[in-house]
Amino acid sequence: MGSTQVRIALDAMGGDYAPDEIVIGAARARDELGVKVLLVGDPQAIATTLDANGYDSAGMEIVPADDIIGMDEEPLQSVRRKPKSSINVAMSLVKQDQADAMISAGHSGAVMASALLRLGRLKGIDRPAIGAVFPTVQSDKPVLILDVGANVDCRPKFLEQFAVMGSVYSRSVLGSPDPQVGLLNIGEEASKGNDLALRAYSRLEKNTNITFKGNAEGRDVLSGDFDVIVCDGFVGNVLLKFAEAVGGSLLQIIKEELPKGVNGKVGAAILKPNLRQIKRRMDHAEYGGGLLLGVNGICIIGHGSSRAASVFNAIRIAKEAVEQQVLGQMQSLHQKVATVAVEAAEGE
Repeated sequence: MGSTQVRIALDAMGGDYAPDEIVIGAARARDELGVKVLLVGDPQAIATTLDANGYDSAGMEIVPADDIIGMDEEPLQSVRRKPKSSINVAMSLVKQDQADAMISAGHSGAVMASALLRLGRLKGIDRPAIGAVFPTVQSDKPVLILDVGANVDCRPKFLEQFAVMGSVYSRSVLGSPDPQVGLLNIGEEASKGNDLALRAYSRLEKNTNITFKGNAEGRDVLSGDFDVIVCDGFVGNVLLKFAEAVGGSLLQIIKEELPKGVNGKVGAAILKPNLRQIKRRMDHAEYGGGLLLGVNGICIIGHGSSRAASVFNAIRIAKEAVEQQVLGQMQSLHQKVATVAVEAAEGE
């Protein structure tokens, strides 16, 4: 991208706290990250939020969208029935090369459906996956989990494709020089697991485009021993929701177990910086959302409960993905893999 300003299409109407928190996060990203934000949604509601919080619209553009897809609506039908919804309009901006990336904290199923209909899949990818970044006990080494909800049922080749895409993202954006890939399983031995795990293991250990470390058990997820862990979307989504709950529960337990009275107040004051650091490391807002890997465009699916901090970090992730040319790297790698597969088939 060089010095070209990154353009982010942001669904201003998606999420539990839209448009207020979405717009505030966008304004902060404009000021601190130097991106151009295209706020997609109800122009009046967006302008009111900007005015109420003392922001001007410099460096941002308001793009009208006449409709909203509700969280209770069926994804594919709603995407087709509401072409002027904020999700569809934002996605179309990427398709028309008016934006470099799209972000929405709205209906995740609708975001994925819109991405598939408007952007299409990358060549060589059967199913896109949502990748979520988790903190680990090694403070400077997060782990990427995919899929965390896009594909409830998977085939072995899907997990292999997730591993390749995850490796590219981990290396390019998360800074892992040689991403260590694991397969989420019930045991570390190659003979453990169900049919999907056994067949996926065989494919992963033969793939020369990744560094496959073997099976990762549940206790390994946050160890920092793996950079990328692949699983089907059913297991991944359960893992994601559980991890989010653990962070909040742990902080609440720590707060409740602090001594009461004067000693408690003194202790809390002393520990306050440490507690803030713990919250920062465990807060999903730090990671902004999940990158939809495998579609022909940069697309971030934010948490439905996204506040301004999450929106800011989602924009940061999108900016990094654009600048590191993650999409081009995936396209090049999958073309290479597809060519090798064709040559091997012709030689048989």
